[in-house]
Formats: sequence, structure tokens, C-alpha cells
Amino acid sequence: MDLSIDRDSPIPYYVQVRDVLRAGIQDGRWQVGDRLPGEVELCRMFDVSRTVIRQALNDLVYKGLLVRRKGKGTFVVGPKIREGLIQKLTGFYQDMVEQGYSPVTRVLKQELVPASPRIAGFLSIAPGSETIEIERLRFVHDEPIQLTTTYLPYYLCRDLLHQDLSNQSLYAFLEQHCGLMIVRGHRSVEAVPASDYEAGLLHVKKGAPLIMLDSVSFLSDGTPVEYYHAVHRGDRTRFEVELVRMRDRAPRPGGFDSDLGILSLGSSVVLRNIGHAR
Repeated sequence: MDLSIDRDSPIPYYVQVRDVLRAGIQDGRWQVGDRLPGEVELCRMFDVSRTVIRQALNDLVYKGLLVRRKGKGTFVVGPKIREGLIQKLTGFYQDMVEQGYSPVTRVLKQELVPASPRIAGFLSIAPGSETIEIERLRFVHDEPIQLTTTYLPYYLCRDLLHQDLSNQSLYAFLEQHCGLMIVRGHRSVEAVPASDYEAGLLHVKKGAPLIMLDSVSFLSDGTPVEYYHAVHRGDRTRFEVELVRMRDRAPRPGGFDSDLGILSLGSSVVLRNIGHAR
């Protein structure tokens, strides 16, 4: 592998170094989990200053190809985990299995709790009603990706309270053992900063960007069966949405007489202080 840079090129040195390192990752010279040579060694290899090396590494960290671990070095990470949980009624476990991953779940909490007024509102039950609270930390390639807390009405799925969810899909259990088929849901997505608790579990810094997903899922008769709150690592997750273009049945308001519209997810813009408490 050619580690030289063109000193007569107008392309900045750090860009050339970055591109060589990226090519090495893509070609398999450095694979997922490998530690890159240290900054001093990279300076010697490319015959450039430490500032150049740091700029190149910072760019690759920003692009999600590298991660720095304090006191250990710089390591290669895989491409961002693709998730289709916004537009598909699947759970994280099923979504990862369909992509060929082997997700691992660590159940942090699984207990009977009284519904707070907020949770009761989501589930259309009386405050204080019994609910099953399940908190899970989800891993892909031994890396924490998602932290999720789920609430379900106890009267709908009593057997779930003592069920081992470390290696199975919650949705599959609800369908196969409780006869509960989720047919629709409402999900919202928002960018939030990591709290102390979330940062510790997800191995990110406090305040690091997380993708928050809130969801209420329903049975065919409109009964809410699940509310969950999940945060996903922003540096390791990418959500994908498929849009379909369809014909309108009526002209658009305002005099724009087009026969085409766009069927997509509803969206809104929420402005709030990035330091808000959750």
C-alpha cells in the first residue's frame, strides 16, 4: 500500500493522508476492531507533522470510520448501523436480524410498576395501573447501540413479566405467546444530548448526540399495547426512510393544480434548548 503523499499537489496534506487511511480501511489493511498506528508512527510513515495526522484522523472520526478510546488509541469501526424502525412496524431485534447482524440484548430492568400519568396517557389506562417496564441495552458487534425503555399494560401480557428477552424479539413473543398483533404505530424522532446515565451505558461522552425515538404501538382494534422510549448512538446509527410518490385525488390548495403528491412521513420542527432535561 502506497503511503506517500504528493507534495506538489494543491490538495492539502491532511486530505491526502485521510484518503490513504480511508482506502486502507476499505481495502482491508485495517479491519473493524483494528487499532491504527499511533500518531508518532503515522507521522514517520507519511513524513508529515502531527497536526496533519490529527486533522486526518479527526475527519475520519467525524465520518464514523474511526473511534478514539482514551488511553488505548484509535480504532476502526464498521459502517453505521442502518435502521428502518421509522417506517416499519418491526422491533430493533428483528430489524438487525434481517440485515444479517446478531444483536445481543442486556436486560437492565424487567419489573411490574404503576403507570405514571404520562405513561398511562400513552397506553390509555388509568394512572397507577400495573405495567411491565423493561429497560434494555442493545449491542451489535459487542458495541452498545441503543438504550430503550418499554412499557406494556400488564393485563394484556402477564407472561411477559418473567420472560427472558436477552435473545429474542419482544414483538415475536407478544404475537406468538400473547396473541397480540401490532398493526400500526406512531413514532417520533428527535436529536437529543446524552445524559450522564445514557453516556455511561452507550460509551459516549455526556452531551454527545443521540437519536431519540418515541413510539406508541396499537392493536387492530385501536388498543395501545406498547409505549417505548429509545435513544440510539448518533455516531453509529443511520435511519432510512422510503418515500413513495402518489397521485392526489384533488388539486393542491392555493391554485397549484398538480396531479402528483408525495406520500411520506409527517414531520415537524421542534426548537428547544439542547440542555433540556429528559
